[in-house]
Amino acid sequence: MHNTNISIIIPVFNGLEFTKKGLKSLFDQKKALGEKGENLQVVLVDDGSKDGTAEWVGDHFPAVHLVYGDGGLWWSGGINKGARFALEKLKSEYILWWNNDILPRNDYFENLLQVIDENASDVLIGSKVFVLNQNLVWGMGGKFDPVTGTRFMYGERQKDNESLMAPLKVDWFPGMGTTIHRSVFEKIGFLDEKNFPQYHGDSDFTLRAKAAGFKLIAFPQLVIYNDNTNTGLFHQGSFSRLYRSLTGIKSIYGFKRDLKFLKKHTISFRAYIPFFKKYYHYIGGFFKWKVLNALGVKKVNHEA
Repeated sequence: MHNTNISIIIPVFNGLEFTKKGLKSLFDQKKALGEKGENLQVVLVDDGSKDGTAEWVGDHFPAVHLVYGDGGLWWSGGINKGARFALEKLKSEYILWWNNDILPRNDYFENLLQVIDENASDVLIGSKVFVLNQNLVWGMGGKFDPVTGTRFMYGERQKDNESLMAPLKVDWFPGMGTTIHRSVFEKIGFLDEKNFPQYHGDSDFTLRAKAAGFKLIAFPQLVIYNDNTNTGLFHQGSFSRLYRSLTGIKSIYGFKRDLKFLKKHTISFRAYIPFFKKYYHYIGGFFKWKVLNALGVKKVNHEA
């Protein structure tokens, strides 16, 4: 039987209301597991929050291990700092990537302990993620083709269906509900927080793990719910926001970061076609609606 000492790593920057709900759900499950719950540690990396996060967590959940950043960690740096603390100080065998805006189904950790016990340590364990309060799957691991550059998540924006009811072997995982044995970090290192501080850090790391010989399997019984109202930076019809969305760390449209990812993980010029399509539609759509708005045609939502 595996050592199931698991550290749940939660990087946060403000968002205290999400953190309150998220920690309550984790500790409710930890308590329900009884003695087995003692193997679950929570490491919260507070990257310079200004909303009283550290004080509130210290007062209400003193069992949480608080690790601090100066505001420049972003997601990958926060995960790295929390994981290093867990591996070195807590001697954790498993690291679980988490966010403060996800909630686990009430049997999540009971199922996770069973999945860990039934699989070798060379398996990275992924979850089935649903959109909170919607009957839609957000994703269950992902597929990546280094020739065409095609990258997607299984089940994305679909209703749950038969194809998502069995374990799936995948190419990469997102940064939510991914459980990783310490041997993976010992072999391939940590997340690339320099090149992928916010986006692609998760997929880059898990693609590297797969290339190093580790297996990636998503398990349908590991269900979590993501509140996706807490993410993203879009142009919203503003030139300044368009520039920020193309250059900002928090945006999914950071083109330099996308190019670095393609250079690192693809093997054909064909792989750059989706990149050009993505930015053609995003930037082209911005200017198209600027012209249409000038002609009196209004669009309610400018986030596409």
